[in-house]
Amino acid sequence: MRRTGLFPKVLPKFAAFITGLLLISQAGAAELFVSTAGSDADLGTKSKPFRSLERARDEARKLKTNGPPPTGGFTIWLRGGDYLRTNSLELTGADSGSPGAPVIWRSWEGETARLLGGRTISGWVSVKDQQVLRRLDANARSAVLQADLRAVGITDFGAMKSRGFGRATTPAHCELFFGGKSMTLARWPNEGAWELIDSFPEVKAENDGHGGKIGNLEDGFVYRGDRPGRWQDKSDVWVHGYWSWDWANSYEQVASIDSDKRLLKTKAPYGLYGFRKGQRFHFLNILEELDQPGEWFLDRSAGMLYFWPPESIVQPAADSGRPPKEIVLSLLSQPLVRLEGVSNCTLQGLTLEAGRGNAIEIRGGGSNRVAGCRIRNMGDWGVTIGGGSGHGVLSCDIMDTGDGGVSLQGGDRQTLAPAGHYVENCHFVRQGRWSKCYVPAVLIDGVGSRVSNNLIHDHPHCAILFTGNDHLIEFNEIHHIALETGDVGAIYTGRDYTYRGNRIRHNFIHHTGGVGMGSMGVYMDDCVSGTEIYGNIFYKVQRAAFLGGGRDHQVINNIFVDCDHAVELDGRGLDTSPVWRGMVDDTMRRRLAEVPLRLYRDRYPEIKSLDQYYGPPPGQEIKGAAFKGVPPENNVVARNVCVGKWLKVYWHAKPEMLRMENNLTNALTSFAVTPAGRMPADFELQKNSAAWGLGFQPIPMSRIGLQTDPLRRIVPE
Repeated sequence: MRRTGLFPKVLPKFAAFITGLLLISQAGAAELFVSTAGSDADLGTKSKPFRSLERARDEARKLKTNGPPPTGGFTIWLRGGDYLRTNSLELTGADSGSPGAPVIWRSWEGETARLLGGRTISGWVSVKDQQVLRRLDANARSAVLQADLRAVGITDFGAMKSRGFGRATTPAHCELFFGGKSMTLARWPNEGAWELIDSFPEVKAENDGHGGKIGNLEDGFVYRGDRPGRWQDKSDVWVHGYWSWDWANSYEQVASIDSDKRLLKTKAPYGLYGFRKGQRFHFLNILEELDQPGEWFLDRSAGMLYFWPPESIVQPAADSGRPPKEIVLSLLSQPLVRLEGVSNCTLQGLTLEAGRGNAIEIRGGGSNRVAGCRIRNMGDWGVTIGGGSGHGVLSCDIMDTGDGGVSLQGGDRQTLAPAGHYVENCHFVRQGRWSKCYVPAVLIDGVGSRVSNNLIHDHPHCAILFTGNDHLIEFNEIHHIALETGDVGAIYTGRDYTYRGNRIRHNFIHHTGGVGMGSMGVYMDDCVSGTEIYGNIFYKVQRAAFLGGGRDHQVINNIFVDCDHAVELDGRGLDTSPVWRGMVDDTMRRRLAEVPLRLYRDRYPEIKSLDQYYGPPPGQEIKGAAFKGVPPENNVVARNVCVGKWLKVYWHAKPEMLRMENNLTNALTSFAVTPAGRMPADFELQKNSAAWGLGFQPIPMSRIGLQTDPLRRIVPE
């Protein structure tokens, strides 16, 4: 569902901050200028700009060293154009500003400065090589074009590597983009379709821990049909699949294909789980499968790039008013910008595009800002923040990343000192193009970060994933997530009794997807505990507030409409099977021991209720046969309003384990409905609703989602 005009958009505190930032950049600031038409031998003035970003950086360092810094800091203006990057722009502590006098790198007003990690590819010609043409489908032979990359000096294509669930982030291989959109590496079946694992060799089959069987990874799996028999060169064929679970994917290089037995084996390193009959997969990186518009293939040995454009690449007439659609190949494996130990630096209004790695990396330092930037078509993440304090990403558009959008890491879980990082008023769309699982729009780790007023949609897996303590997730709109995966939440965390103090409030989550086990709105997985879920709106979410065996959650003052169910509680912490007993007896016990319990018991007193199951520290532990598991106690569900399915309690949990107070279920008459009987977009309760008498508090709907501000003057509908 597109935005419905849900709410007027005002963000006064943020607008004031940005207005102040703009004033700083104009009053009392030293100015340097960079232009693609400039010269590093010039003075860096508006009329005689530098050419390179590094020259401007070094000049700013020199000015700070040779005299007192200007009271308004430095503004380094980038005039419009493409700044082709073959290495990172490296900023260090020497490039820091100071509070009230930041160093600002920004586009000139009304112009677009683009840091480009790829090359525009031209010189496309029809394919003439008969051997290549014979490998293509008949309908593709006249449509596919080729470009000789080696002829224009491009020889580093990046290696395809295994990536996905449980794999470390690694720079992507080169990718092709047309008109700003990512194209599809030639695959079978085509985009949107899957093959299914037919079977697997059972000699070394393993128990999956849940009563099923999965095939040994080294033994491979059996596919259906004879399609691979038409592929001439199988030396660099890859497969991508959800090999055992719908929440764990990976890309694996094919080691061998036995066409007679239809047996496929992959190369090490293998995925984390075995092969299960009926699970989804597809083949990719195959010239013969370049059979529809938008697909491409690179012959790495010859350096020849083949592409079936989705539309004509002929330049439009000069008087047509239509800009040409460029074809870009991503090349740079380093981040476009790296800040190491930098403080009080702002990147503003820039476009960062077509790198094989991350767009921006920030390590250490404090109070840096990525503001009003457009980040797209990156191989890995948009922005990664590691350590430091008070870093912010605000009013940015981050789209089409191979991994996630923004990663926030900071704060100290041993002292519970907060990081103060934040992601605010950003638009995230189509993250996880490659890695798919657990690469959310926003990843939070540590203590004390905030994610607010963002719009997140069209994601294969989860939108916001957090670990740690005292995070605030508020006023976000999330829709159309879990488009390719199952057993996943729009907002997700799990498997640690010490993740406490987290608040999820005033978010609008709607129209979620999900295969297999489906999806959840707020997913408190595997006995994680102590989260506040307050004042959210859940609409057409499969399972809205899901409490997976945890304790001490508060589900209060939410609106649930057309969910299945609104609230679910299970008692997996009481299950005696090895998987679940091992989780609470081993994993959860160890994680309790990894934090300073005296501090945590003082900050989060509910943790003390675990003493009756594990034994009070530092006393005798309850272990072995004496350990009976941990029930899902002390969860509060109060003052919620529900239209549709309300409550499901199952799998060792009992209704009396919930504290239920003043909930209004079957509440359709509390809302104004359309003549067709459908819910309106604003979810406003009528004045005569019984919910008010039960203590329901108004939800500030006008503050949910993207807001207008000096950097975001238009909010997408």
